[in-house]
Amino acid sequence: MIAKQIKGKDFYGVLAYNEKKVEEGHGYVLDANITHGKTISMTKEFNLVRQLRPRLGKAVYHVSLNLPHNDNLTDKEFTSLGYDYLQGMGFDDNQYIMYRHIDQDHQHIHIIANRVQFSGDVVSDSKDYERSEVLVRKLEKKYGLSQLPDIELVTKATLTHKEIEKAIRTGQPPMKLILQQKMAKALSKSNNTSQFIKELKENGISPKFNISKNTGRVSGISFKYQDIIYKGSTLGRKYSWNNIIKHIDYEQDRDRSIILENDIPKRGTKGVGIESDSSTNGGSGKAGRASGRTGKTDPKPKCHLEKAQTIGLIEDNEDGVDWTPFKLEFEDNNRSKKKKRKGKKL
Repeated sequence: MIAKQIKGKDFYGVLAYNEKKVEEGHGYVLDANITHGKTISMTKEFNLVRQLRPRLGKAVYHVSLNLPHNDNLTDKEFTSLGYDYLQGMGFDDNQYIMYRHIDQDHQHIHIIANRVQFSGDVVSDSKDYERSEVLVRKLEKKYGLSQLPDIELVTKATLTHKEIEKAIRTGQPPMKLILQQKMAKALSKSNNTSQFIKELKENGISPKFNISKNTGRVSGISFKYQDIIYKGSTLGRKYSWNNIIKHIDYEQDRDRSIILENDIPKRGTKGVGIESDSSTNGGSGKAGRASGRTGKTDPKPKCHLEKAQTIGLIEDNEDGVDWTPFKLEFEDNNRSKKKKRKGKKL
C-alpha cells in the first residue's frame, strides 16, 4: 500500500474535488464525523474548528491510501483501515471525511482531515513521511495486503510525488525503494571496494565513479539500474560516496585500478555524476562530446536527479569559443565601463 500525503491551506478545493467524483458516480463517502452536505457547508464546518489556530497556515491534511492492483478490501475493511491510519498519524480528536474512489484500476480512498484538533492542539507533521511508512507496513500485515520491502527509512531519500504516482499507476514498488534495498544488501556483505563492486554487479547494478583527472580522487558515485542512473546522494545520505567508504575498506591508490576497470564508460553528456545510457549514443565518449559542439543534440538520457537535474551540468558555448578567466574579466570590465557612461549621462 502507498500513502500519498498533502498538506494545504484550503478545505474547499479538496472537498470540491471529491464531491465532484461523487456527483459523477466515481466515488462515495465511506465515513465522516462532520455533516456531509454541500461543499460550502462542509468547508464552514471545518473552518469553525480551524479558527482555534488562526495563525496556522496549512491546516488541511489530505491523504490517499492506494492498494496494489491485486489487493481488494470491502467498504467496511477500508473504513477500518482508514480510521487506523488516522489514529496512527495522531488524528485521534479531529474532524475528517473519508471517500472511496472507483475510477481507477487500483482500489483507493481519500481522507480529508483538520490538523487542528477539537482541543485546539495541532497534529504535528514532523517526520510524517517516515511515520507514515512505518504505519503503512503495519497496516499491510494487519489487513493481509501485499507488503513492500521493509527497509530502513533513516538516512534514505524519500519518494517524490512522481515516483508515488508511477507506483500507483503501474502497481509496482517504486524503483528507488528496490534499489535502496539492493544497495543495503551489497553494503552489508562487503568488506572492501572489490567486494562492494562485485555485490553491486550481482544485483544488476553498475557503478559510475566521479574521478578527478588530476588527483585520481573519487568524489562521488552514481548507480545504473535497469537503464536508469541514480546519483548516490539522491538515494539518501547513506549512499553517498563519503558515507559508503565509512563501511568498507577503501584506499585511493590501492583501489584505483579496480575502480577504473569497473567504471561505466563516459558518454556524451558532460556533468558531475551524470552519464547518459549507452543506447543514446552510438559512438565513443569523444564522439559524443564532438557531436555537442556541432550543434547535434543527443537524446535525453534516462536519469533520476529529482529537482537537481541541472546542477553540475556544463553546457556547451553557443559560439564554440572556450571561456577563459581573462575573457570573463575583460567582459566584466566592459560592463562596468558601460554602467559608468550611463551614470555620467544621467
